[in-house]
Amino acid sequence: MKESKMKKGIFIVIEGTDGGGKKTQQDLLKKNLEDRGFGVEIFDFPRYGERSCTMVEDYLNGRFGGIDDVGPRAASAFYAVDRFAVKGKMIEAINSGKIVISNRYVSSNAGYQGAKIKDYKERQEFFDWLEDLEYNIFGIPRADLYLLLDVPPVIGQFLVDQKGNRDYVGGSKRDLHENNKEFLELSYKVYKQLSQGSEWITINCVEDGAILSRETISDLIIKEVEKKIS
Repeated sequence: MKESKMKKGIFIVIEGTDGGGKKTQQDLLKKNLEDRGFGVEIFDFPRYGERSCTMVEDYLNGRFGGIDDVGPRAASAFYAVDRFAVKGKMIEAINSGKIVISNRYVSSNAGYQGAKIKDYKERQEFFDWLEDLEYNIFGIPRADLYLLLDVPPVIGQFLVDQKGNRDYVGGSKRDLHENNKEFLELSYKVYKQLSQGSEWITINCVEDGAILSRETISDLIIKEVEKKIS
C-alpha cells in the first residue's frame, strides 16, 4: 500500500493503570496503521534502562522509601526528565507527518502522583503545576488524543502477575505502585477524573467481570483513531 502522508502528524497516548494491556494495544495499533500505509513512531515511558530513567527506576524500586515518602512533585520531576530526553525526537516525528503513539505520558504523572493528593483543590493545583513543568518549562509536545484503557485494578493486578519478572525492579513482578492495592484504586479514580477532558476517549476493556479479547479492544481503539485521522 502506498504510504499515507499527513502535513503534520497526530500524537496518540495510550493510558491506564497497570496490567491493562497498553503495550499490547500500542503494538496492534502500530501494525494496523502501518498496514494502511501510515508512518508510525513509538515511544514508551518510562524508558527503562536509559540514563534519563535512573531516578524513576530507583523510585519504583523503593530506594527513596515508600510511596508516601516521595511527594507527587518530586516523583513527577523524575518522569518528566525522562520525557524531556527524547523531546526532540518526538517533535521531529510529529512534524514529519508520522502518527506518534506513546505508551504513557504526562497523564501518567497526573494519574499516579495525583492519587497521592486527597484534597480535590490541591490535586487541581498539582495538575496545573505539572502542566507548567512538562509543557512550558520542558516544552514537550501535547497529545492530540488520549485513549484510556479502562481496566479495574483488581483485574489489572491479576494480569500484572501473569507477566514475567521485570529487570527494572530486580526481577520482581510488581513495582512500588503495583504492590499497593489502595494506591492503585486511588489512581484508577484519578484517571476516571482525567478522562472527562475533551481530548480523552475511554475504551471499556471489561465486560461482565472479564477482560475483553485483545482483538476486540484493538477494534474499539481503531474506530476512535480513525475518527481522529479523518
